[in-house]
Amino acid sequence: MSMQAEGQELAAWARMLADGTRATVCLALLDGRAWTATELARLTQVSRPTISEHLNLLVDGGLLAEVRQGRHRYVKLAGAETAELIEGLAALTPRRTTTAHSLAAVSKRDAFARARTCYDHLAGKLGVALTDAMTERGLLDWTAGVTLTGPGSAWLADLGITLDPPRGRRAVRSCLDVTERRPHLAGAVGAALCAHALDRGWVRHIPGGRALKVTGSVRELGLPAGVVRELL
Repeated sequence: MSMQAEGQELAAWARMLADGTRATVCLALLDGRAWTATELARLTQVSRPTISEHLNLLVDGGLLAEVRQGRHRYVKLAGAETAELIEGLAALTPRRTTTAHSLAAVSKRDAFARARTCYDHLAGKLGVALTDAMTERGLLDWTAGVTLTGPGSAWLADLGITLDPPRGRRAVRSCLDVTERRPHLAGAVGAALCAHALDRGWVRHIPGGRALKVTGSVRELGLPAGVVRELL
């Protein structure tokens, strides 16, 4: 295939996200759940037939995967790499200064920035701080892209985390954080740490979104005391 043909294919693929409704759908699905068309129609404020057209295009284009359970149809992001792509694109979008007009809006905004899930791994200040701490302790090596070091594998084992990454998924990847504009840890290790943090109660889901409540036991991750104070 010629470079010109590849360019045309890339442009055609990119046009899937060149629509506010479809982009909103992809951002919503960063929570890692499977959503129904009705839920997404309500979120995007479009009709059921309209959202179905958008979802069909995203499924056919490979950004979303369809899940059927009986008569019900759900959609979710096609995989972790798709989620990291969406988060990375969102992080590169120029930020517009917005003002929260209520205490509830301020709290929601701050919670989202402090700690949240990005598909199946940790993001926000918590995700970036964890990545920084692992790097400073020699658990991650960024010499030629990010890799997990021997001490990093030993640290995971000490936490009780056993890695069994799905075929084709890298152990570690960097994902550009949409609020911090710096990388947080994705890949199989990022997913395992997120699941472990939830299981141990270091973080808890806040209903209604991707934000997480950080608890005092997050200190077990070995984060600097000052960072923990900011997160609590």
